[in-house]
Order: sequence, then structure tokens, then C-alpha cells
Amino acid sequence: MSTPTDTSGLTQLGHLSGLPANPDVPVLERVPNPHPGLNYVVRFVAPEFTSLCPLTGQPDFAHIVLDYIPADWLVESKSLKLHLSSFRNHGSFHEACTLDIARRVGALLTPVWLRIGAYWYPRGGMPIDVFWQSGTPPEGTWIPDQGVPPYRGRG
Repeated sequence: MSTPTDTSGLTQLGHLSGLPANPDVPVLERVPNPHPGLNYVVRFVAPEFTSLCPLTGQPDFAHIVLDYIPADWLVESKSLKLHLSSFRNHGSFHEACTLDIARRVGALLTPVWLRIGAYWYPRGGMPIDVFWQSGTPPEGTWIPDQGVPPYRGRG
């Protein structure tokens, strides 16, 4: 059974949208969950996330996996892509970038459960990976492993 999705309130989907200058600028948008009350996992993967070191201005790169169990809302993917891209020229530590993304998406959606894994590539020889989740997921919900192996270098 297919449920129509109300897209009338969206301002970016189907429209030309420029890259936001920093993470405070983008508008994250949402659409109604077509299956409220059903616990299922939505996963977004950003394998080439970029931000800047706030001290040196050098680029930092991460593979970010965002999983959530929706309640009433789904994040609109174009708005999420623009939000993630807004970090490209923004200086912020790994921990701040990761948790800012999780908190912003969480505040927009108020999901049943949310988890973020940010697997940062090393600069200076040591990766800094950041993980957070909103609580315990509902029992019986299938949540796959994020599938990102720990960094091994040349070892």
C-alpha cells in the first residue's frame, strides 16, 4: 500500500539551492512519515563529509552514518545533504560537527531513536571517531551494524 507524501511545504526540493555558508544557515526540512507507529530504520551515509580544523584551517574528512527510527517525520534528503555540505568551509572540531548534526536532526524529527557514527580520517596520525545515540532502540527493531571497520593504517 502506497501513502502519498505531502511535499507542499518544502522549499528546496525541486528548486535550485545554493551551498549554505555555514551550518547555521541551511533549513532542514521534513515530510510526514508514511508509516507512523512502525519501527523501521532510516540510514543516511555521507562517505565524503568535510569540515575545517578550527585551529589550522586544514580540511578534515569523515565517513558519517546517521541512523534513526522515525516517529511522525522523515528528514527530507536534499535539505540534509545541504546541511552536511555547509560544514565544508566551517571550522569546528570533530566532536562538535558530529553532535551538532545529531542534535539538529533530532530536534527537527523527534525520532523514536537516533544514532550517529562519525568515522574521521586521521590527520596527524590518529583518527578521532565520534559516536552518539539518543537511547535504547525499541526491542525487536533490526538495526544493522554501521559496517565501517576501525582505522588500521598500514598495519
